[in-house]
Amino acid sequence: MSHIKNTSAIHCVNPECHRPYPQLWGSRFCSTCGAPLHLLNRYVPLQKLGSGGFAQIYTIWDEKTQTEKVLKVLVECSLKAQELFSQEASVLISLRHPGVPKVESDGYFQRHWGNSGGQKSLPCLVMEKIDGQTLEEVKKQYPQGCPQDLVLDWLNQSIEILDHLHQRKIIHRDIKPSNLMLRNPSPSPVAGKYALGGQIVLIDFGGVKQFTTAINPGQPRSTRLFSTGYSPPEQIVGSKVGPAADFYALSRTMIELLTSHHPQDLEDSVTGKIYWRHLVNINPYLGDLLDEMAHEDVRSRPQTAAIVQKRLAKIFQLSINSGFAQNQQSSTTTKVNPTISLTAPPRVPLFLSQIEQFLVLAVTNFAKTVSITTLTTFKAIFNLVQAFLYTIWAMFLTSLGAFIGTIAGFILAFRTNFGSVFTQYISSNLQFLLPNAQSVTASEVLLFATAGLGTAWGLTAAGVFGQKRRYLVASIMGIIGYTFGWVVMQFMIPVYSSESIIVMILSAVSLLTLGLGLRTHHIVHAIITSFGTAIPFALFIQLGWFPKTIFNFNNISLWSNLLLPIFFFVLVGIFISLFLGISYYLIVPGLRFLGWRS
Repeated sequence: MSHIKNTSAIHCVNPECHRPYPQLWGSRFCSTCGAPLHLLNRYVPLQKLGSGGFAQIYTIWDEKTQTEKVLKVLVECSLKAQELFSQEASVLISLRHPGVPKVESDGYFQRHWGNSGGQKSLPCLVMEKIDGQTLEEVKKQYPQGCPQDLVLDWLNQSIEILDHLHQRKIIHRDIKPSNLMLRNPSPSPVAGKYALGGQIVLIDFGGVKQFTTAINPGQPRSTRLFSTGYSPPEQIVGSKVGPAADFYALSRTMIELLTSHHPQDLEDSVTGKIYWRHLVNINPYLGDLLDEMAHEDVRSRPQTAAIVQKRLAKIFQLSINSGFAQNQQSSTTTKVNPTISLTAPPRVPLFLSQIEQFLVLAVTNFAKTVSITTLTTFKAIFNLVQAFLYTIWAMFLTSLGAFIGTIAGFILAFRTNFGSVFTQYISSNLQFLLPNAQSVTASEVLLFATAGLGTAWGLTAAGVFGQKRRYLVASIMGIIGYTFGWVVMQFMIPVYSSESIIVMILSAVSLLTLGLGLRTHHIVHAIITSFGTAIPFALFIQLGWFPKTIFNFNNISLWSNLLLPIFFFVLVGIFISLFLGISYYLIVPGLRFLGWRS
């Protein structure tokens, strides 16, 4: 305690304090904001460790136990944040496992103080301080990947922790290297490395959730909380999640530790599956287990921790038997040739042995390099061809959808009673917004809306570019996007000028792209696709290759008036698919390579 007094100051935990640190040791109130410094007359905040989610984290001194602990203070006032924080507290209080930070029954409390703004309250959570390093920090010591025996030990301990959670119907939902700590890591004989035996601790329970194994179609969807590269597909879209979601995240975490590559950098851009086993010399049984745990389909993953533990026990047993067999073989060889090291000249065999080892190592490395290079080359060629074929497929279905949608819109607007009634209704209401609008102009709303619907439907049906294939959302956004594009076009003078057409394309395509359910970089895809689609049309119009009167329905009895709109919307659909493919296969991977993760 005397050491703390001599070396520490106090930190005010009031999030509105303008100068929270340093406060003199022994002070009861903050000299800046006047808030109480001691919590429950027991905890003294020492320093701020950082921020996590909606909370600020501090190191505190517990005067009762004379130990350092960690304090989390919720600074977000939303009801959802308070619910998650309270849930984290109740879960940690209920758990008793060395791999989980310990929280006493009175570790969750409300901190109250009054000021000119009235009474304020901050939820607080005091937990055990884990002395050690996160696996994210440990990984930096192994730029070529962590040793397999260490990763296997960490995986086994982590599964044991998850078993403790899952038996109590709790899932963590945010497993990644920065949320796994190695308590008091033991140094190995090699400087800067780590030895077996360090205790793994799972931290940051801010995303924990109770789950049920009962089949209940009416169960509400999960809160959309995920970490890019680690969370499974069902968690990303907010569907029902269970223990298999934790296994997915843990597997990808272990693969990252083995390869020293972020999981997102190992993903196939189309299927989302990660390819990593060519990067490390891995036990095939361990590799198969990690691949199954990281399967995109939740039904193909292990469903319980007991299943994973059983698989791990077999891997450990095979490793022990393999090591025993190698030792036996080494002992037999020594017994059969007991005089070699005694009768042979001491220098020549050692020299020849070193040359032999060098040659074997050189040949092995060369063969490995050639095989990896060949595999990488073939994979790059395959991915290139695959990307080309997928983009062509998307262009075909999108243009087909735009073709059908445009014809359907023409029939609906100009050949049905519904179209007539709708046109009259829109025309009467458009007079307040667009005084010069004609009935024929109003009919175009249906044409644009159905063209957007058909375009979105065709692109979603293609199922490429990592979509979640949300037909309903994509269709609605296609209708809204194209309708909004039409409305924007009406405000420009003249209405169907080259500028108005370009603005219409930018508006419609960007909204449609945002509704496709792409997995990441939504804004990037929307910008690249909308501008990429608009630029060719701007060039066509500038060169005089595209007529200025695309939409001419003054004589609605003529089907020939529909040819130019069909050509326009089909061409828009083709360019949408083309530039979405360029964005998905070239632009976004380039951004990821530069470190931008979304």
